[in-house]
Amino acid sequence: MRQADEAAAAGGAIPTDVRGALKADAPLAKLVWFKSGGKADWLFEPADTEDLTTFMSRLAPGTPVMALGLGSNLIIRDGGVPGVVVRLGKPFASVEVKRDCVIECGGGAPGILVASQARDAGIAGLEFLRGIPGTVGGFVRMNGGAYGREVADILVDCDVVLPGGTLVTLPVEDLDYSYRHSRLPDGAVVVAARLKGVPGDPAEIGAEMDRIGAAREQSQPLRTKTGGSTFKNPEGGKAWQLVDEAGCRGLTMGDAQVSEKHTNFLINKGEATSADIEGLGEEVRRRVAEKTGVTLEWEIKRVGRW
Repeated sequence: MRQADEAAAAGGAIPTDVRGALKADAPLAKLVWFKSGGKADWLFEPADTEDLTTFMSRLAPGTPVMALGLGSNLIIRDGGVPGVVVRLGKPFASVEVKRDCVIECGGGAPGILVASQARDAGIAGLEFLRGIPGTVGGFVRMNGGAYGREVADILVDCDVVLPGGTLVTLPVEDLDYSYRHSRLPDGAVVVAARLKGVPGDPAEIGAEMDRIGAAREQSQPLRTKTGGSTFKNPEGGKAWQLVDEAGCRGLTMGDAQVSEKHTNFLINKGEATSADIEGLGEEVRRRVAEKTGVTLEWEIKRVGRW
């Protein structure tokens, strides 16, 4: 009854006859790595793909929809997120080994789980997913990559719920991948994907995954409230080197800080607001442009109201 009352107060724009969990005015800070930011107007955790397609088909046209995975590489602004945030939980976290070195994954499956299943099945080529702190839906959308490989190298196709509720299967060619970018429209939700590797030795695959894990642990501030890589690497260069050259290592704004361990990471030292974190990132961009002439592009997605 409360959900129906809240939907009515919102003009009836949000369908409430769902099988999953639907919550109004839902806090998001605890769901993202930075542990900062405002609330979602609505947070929907669908029971399955049919629940999601039905829900999205009944949304009022133009209602903003944003998918949320593990909450890495994301700044939720302090004013919160308008419309609906869709969070893919356990029903979308399956990983299944198919024939011909293909692995079928739910959009909510973490990269480390996919890489581990591939290792156990003797499928090589997916080890780099061990180094991507996110879920299949997120790194398919943004062509996530690490350690010399990216999703465009391994994706066969993906199942996507488009704005309006239509479920389509898109081959990798239709995503028009480039560096950390795809042509998926805003509001589309990746619910599954097929990834293809090559035959390999499980022991060698495991060793490579261990190497990637150790490299991340040594070079990145993994045990802090962070958002992953902040800026895209410019062509022919490294973002962290440009940030360092501009004298930004350890730079702070409120409780936000440029990591001293890896300067392409911003961290929340305690009670930083999202405005602190984003403001610090913009100050880093300004200083880098002034020092080097290079304008860094955000890799972290910034969403919501100021």
